[in-house]
Amino acid sequence: MKISGVDIRPGNIIEYERGIWKVAKIQHTQPGKGGAYMQVEMKNLVDGRKTNVRFRSADTVERVRLDTQDFQYLYAEDDQLVFMDKDTFEQIMLDADMLGDAVAFLTDGMDVTLELYDEKPISVQLPEQVEATIVEADAVVKGQTASSSYKPAVLENGVRVMVPPHIESGTRIVVDVYAREYVKKAD
Repeated sequence: MKISGVDIRPGNIIEYERGIWKVAKIQHTQPGKGGAYMQVEMKNLVDGRKTNVRFRSADTVERVRLDTQDFQYLYAEDDQLVFMDKDTFEQIMLDADMLGDAVAFLTDGMDVTLELYDEKPISVQLPEQVEATIVEADAVVKGQTASSSYKPAVLENGVRVMVPPHIESGTRIVVDVYAREYVKKAD
């Protein structure tokens, strides 16, 4: 589906210069002289390159629809991750760098969503939030209040997050996978 350059929004997947790109940020600019344009920061979903492009209202780009399919993570083998199609039980191997920093939150048996373009996987989406156990938390500094300060803690997967002072080692918490932030104490 063709869209105007000024109708591009963050999260859109577009085809640009024979590549598939995900829009990260946009900035609409109206200079005093000349026409308005959209400054677009985007990342190539195949090779990970980033670029900034100016699109004018007269420019059109092809908006791409990706197919999604549910998979289950099985195990890691060297720098490859093995996933199983939940419908056909077919297994595929993908590079671990396709997940970026989110790979630390991947656990055996986790349900994930693969985004496919021309039946080829181009990205893996983990659940937005996961539960994790804190293995190390700094002591509370006397005088700190729960509402105004956070302290560093280390999760079982080695990821460091900031948590409220009342959270101690051994506590299960809910963490935002992509922001790497404490959400709440697990039930």
